[in-house]
Amino acid sequence: MHNFIGGAEIEVSTSRFQNDFERFQTRDDVLTLLIHLGYLTYDAAHKTVHIPNKEVSDEFRHFLCNDQVGEHWRKLLTRSRKLMEDTLRGNGKAVAEALEEIRGENDEPQFYNNEQAIRAVIKYAYISAFGQYLYVEEMPSGKGIADIAFIPTNRSRLPAMVVELKWNRTAGGALLQIKDREYTSKLKPFAGNILLVGINYDEKTGMHTCLIEKA
Repeated sequence: MHNFIGGAEIEVSTSRFQNDFERFQTRDDVLTLLIHLGYLTYDAAHKTVHIPNKEVSDEFRHFLCNDQVGEHWRKLLTRSRKLMEDTLRGNGKAVAEALEEIRGENDEPQFYNNEQAIRAVIKYAYISAFGQYLYVEEMPSGKGIADIAFIPTNRSRLPAMVVELKWNRTAGGALLQIKDREYTSKLKPFAGNILLVGINYDEKTGMHTCLIEKA
């Protein structure tokens, strides 16, 4: 597994995947889900998988090397569901605290050094949104490119979300950018039911801040 984290390919069996969070027991179950989420790259011809970039590698280093992957997965899923609930309630303080905990447990500080690293944490932390949202990075919209968009699936009644990430700036500045650059313009079908989420990481304090508004 350490070679895998370093960039090597490993074999994976995807045939038993049931798209059911509660039945995850094996490493293959988790790896298959991560393939569907876009965290991992799958080679169908050779039935192997590899990590596509350094940021994802750093974020999953501890998770994938854990011998009790089923237990670790359930713990992450519980936290992720709570994070999702707090986001929908507009509780930015709780969201920031959850990101602190999740990042602190699964990332080494020296690797947490840019907005791309924050993006990997966001993707990891909101993993419970799988099946309810389409996760889109760098979505062209309005007068620029939104960092992350969560677009509800047809069977979901959840609000759409636009997430803007900042490094050594402010969460308020992130929200202002979403509005000024009209990042919600491609989400018109969800007008009146869109959450704007601004997240900032302060390198000096090591703290996240988050502000959430409804649009």
